[in-house]
Amino acid sequence: MTQMIFVNLPVKDVVASTEFYTGLGFARNDQFSDENVSSMVVSDTIVLMLLAEPFFKSFTPKELGDVATTSSSTVCLSRESRAAVDEITEKALASGGTFCKEPMDEGFMYGRSFFDPTGHLIEVMWMDPSMVQ
Repeated sequence: MTQMIFVNLPVKDVVASTEFYTGLGFARNDQFSDENVSSMVVSDTIVLMLLAEPFFKSFTPKELGDVATTSSSTVCLSRESRAAVDEITEKALASGGTFCKEPMDEGFMYGRSFFDPTGHLIEVMWMDPSMVQ
């Protein structure tokens, strides 16, 4: 079996979060989704699991942080080009995401970031393949 990454994100509203990520071009896998969770396919090996906060809490004895006011992690997604970074970021901003900070441009690496409707920080980046050794 191919190794995969499942990023579990607590969300305030599963329906609204599903609509947001669908608007970015990710598909919902209905086999692993219900009223408590949406399984959003980013690629063959990466899945965002959008879990309603009460359901997410059932997986941890710790209190949930409020991602609207605190940060403990970011999700960084790669894209195939600078234009693709801009495209998904503009879709996010038009679909209810909010601005985070100005683009980062190092020439060989380019990135932008936004907050999803719950407040999770999502970064999107491109790196020149000739610079990756």
